[in-house]
Amino acid sequence: MPPAEALADALEAFLGALAREASPATLAAYRRDLSAFLAFAEASGLADWSELDAALVRRFLGQERARGLAPRSLARRRAALSRFAAYLVEGGRLDHDPVRLSQAPRQPRHLPKPVDVDQLARFLDAPHDDSPLARRDQAMLELFYSCGLRLAELAGLDLHDLQPRRLRVLGKGAKPRQLPIGRRARQALDAWLLVRGQLAGEQEAALFVGRRGSRLGHRAIQLRLAKLARERGLAEHLHPHRLRHSFASHLLESSQDLRAVQELLGHANLSTTQVYTRLDWQHLAASYDAAHPRARRRPEGGQDDP
Repeated sequence: MPPAEALADALEAFLGALAREASPATLAAYRRDLSAFLAFAEASGLADWSELDAALVRRFLGQERARGLAPRSLARRRAALSRFAAYLVEGGRLDHDPVRLSQAPRQPRHLPKPVDVDQLARFLDAPHDDSPLARRDQAMLELFYSCGLRLAELAGLDLHDLQPRRLRVLGKGAKPRQLPIGRRARQALDAWLLVRGQLAGEQEAALFVGRRGSRLGHRAIQLRLAKLARERGLAEHLHPHRLRHSFASHLLESSQDLRAVQELLGHANLSTTQVYTRLDWQHLAASYDAAHPRARRRPEGGQDDP
């Protein structure tokens, strides 16, 4: 078998094994990242995966960085390579993971930018024409904000995932979790379910469907949110992750329960959730001035009490 075919066959075998446990989105991302590395490896003269070393990995990541790939994308490619290398080690094709010897690119930490709570409330409470599509859109909006869902989680919901007061969600890594449904989200869902049958066929399992009655795709949901933001006069660009950020930030500000927010968001590590603890400095300073005994303002006369 020619070296190029042998390299590609091993990669396809890995992706086939990954498909049994990963989501379609994760699988597609791994295929893109590893296909790029396969092309680089072939051009570099790699004849067998047993020859894979840290130097080749570093050159690949350096090339990707030089052509402008963002740190987050570089980190994702390195993670895909590391998982593939681990697969080769398990199969006896490599004696160690050479990707571990390469340094992961440092990623900038971006603070979430939640929508102001009052502004978001006005947006969600804006009237609509009560058509089936409008009811569907309102249910999606309320569910995004009520449960802090990822885009893929909402798009993947089926009717049987919905219970009277709870929602079953399949998160990253196919990990299920149970989420409470808020009162307003429940009302919006009930209104949508009354008319869902006008769009969806009897055999359609998806909770949210499009005009043709089939499951609503990721891009369609993103476009609907952006369109609703323009129509309802929201001055900021709205996308699913923005609603998820808003859910987490608003809930944490009210409850101060980081562990609970972590569970609701489906974060594997608490450090991922901790980004939401960076409260606005002005709010923090005002709370300090009002509460700390050594920070209280002087009387209007300008002198401390005797």
